Amino acid sequence: MKNKKHSFLLIILLLFNVFSCTQNPYKATNKSYKKQAKKYSKIIAASNLKDTVGLNAPVDWVGTTNFNMRKPNFVIIHHTAQNSCDQTLKTFTLPRTSVSAHYIICKDGTVHHMLNDYLRAWHAGAGRWGSLTDVNSSSIGIELDNNGFEPFGEKQMESLEKLLAHLKKTYAIPQANFIGHADIAPTRKNDPNINFDWKSLSYKGYGIWYGDTTNSIIPVDFKPLIALKVIGYDIKDSTAAILTFKRKFVKDETNKSLNTSDLKVLYGVWKEVLK
Repeated sequence: MKNKKHSFLLIILLLFNVFSCTQNPYKATNKSYKKQAKKYSKIIAASNLKDTVGLNAPVDWVGTTNFNMRKPNFVIIHHTAQNSCDQTLKTFTLPRTSVSAHYIICKDGTVHHMLNDYLRAWHAGAGRWGSLTDVNSSSIGIELDNNGFEPFGEKQMESLEKLLAHLKKTYAIPQANFIGHADIAPTRKNDPNINFDWKSLSYKGYGIWYGDTTNSIIPVDFKPLIALKVIGYDIKDSTAAILTFKRKFVKDETNKSLNTSDLKVLYGVWKEVLK
């Protein structure tokens, strides 16, 4: 009888463990997501807004019939600088971290869509691209599971390209507006790292690249820093801007100056932007 009771308890424990393992470990944080989404939906649906600034408001509220959702116009590609997708998922579900992204793409190609595309993720931080200073409000953030030094695998890149194709088509995002985190924050960031294949991606319609520079002649009045600014870089720290540019387009992150070959590349990219 004692053995039967013991066996019964073991079965119950086993079933409990199996049941626990099959539950979504982010069930609690998913509830938080839904709660916040519901809160914002109420704000969006609100009418008869109270007159709080002394304006002469009519008694009867009139809502326009002509509107839609604001759409993203940029895609910012990051690497996670962490050791696994699980680690990043945890980071993005802890309120104290104050960081998030719309998508995480794991090494095996799994894509976690963590935030609705129309909502504002906290992925860009203090960044700037051209005259755009609030990058989070007009962009989609994609994080690639990568510790910051590794190459990017085939399955991961295949998923990225499928996702980029979807985003470009859905939101009519211009080719030049697919950029990296380092582009908008050259003094702070270097992602996606030097192993990221921007050239191949640009040929498929995501991001800009340059043509053959073999016979390129640089005009005598060509100003490199102005060219960097036209491309979109913040040149307040010119050294950081140059290094970020070279990491991406020259695959060099050690030399902080522009030699003749680098200048030809910069001139080529600049011309692509002006097309």
